[in-house]
Amino acid sequence: MASDRKQKQPNSIPITFFDDEESGAADDLEEGRDDEGASRPSPDDPTENERRAAGEVRSPGEGGPAVAELVATRAELKRLQAELSEAKEALVRRQADFDNYRKRIERERGEAYNRIVAEVAGKLLPVVDNLSRALEAERSVEAGESKEFRHFLHGVELISKQLNDLLESFGIQPIVAVGQRFDPHIHEAVVTEASDEHEPDTVISEMQRGYRIGDRLLRPSMVKVSARAEAPDDGE
Repeated sequence: MASDRKQKQPNSIPITFFDDEESGAADDLEEGRDDEGASRPSPDDPTENERRAAGEVRSPGEGGPAVAELVATRAELKRLQAELSEAKEALVRRQADFDNYRKRIERERGEAYNRIVAEVAGKLLPVVDNLSRALEAERSVEAGESKEFRHFLHGVELISKQLNDLLESFGIQPIVAVGQRFDPHIHEAVVTEASDEHEPDTVISEMQRGYRIGDRLLRPSMVKVSARAEAPDDGE
């Protein structure tokens, strides 16, 4: 029967004695808590939203490995963006270098082509000159004497035309001289003749035709140039 009875709780109340300093600290601690035992916030303390905006308070589940992974992902993204920017700049530089290289190759190729054509033309032009002189001489002869002579003259004209077409296909152009103002860069004055019909320094006739290829002069035109006619002497 004694074991079935509940033990009676003592009616005594524990009493703890504090000195003056410990009593003051305990009073301060009690004042800082609310009725439920929680700490009372100070009016100067930031609110929870302000602390959350500052990053001091995180929602449940935030922090730890998730934050570390996010930071690492952002760092990797910045690195990839920097590499992409550098690759684009390198591509632009390579493209500019390639364009300059292509232009230089095309320029050198054109210069080499013109040089080779000029060498070949230098050997063909005397032949063209001789054919032109022969045609001028034959046209001055009475061509009605024989039919064979007319056929021969026509054949020479065809050969001369073929040579001129060949030179033109290589980009070689004759220099227009007769009737033009004398230009020492493309004309070579062989004879000067006083003339009242033409302005001074005008090309009257052409002794030898000049040629050029592009902007390059193969040979100048040998020409006759007009000069100012002398005024008659009133004393005579």
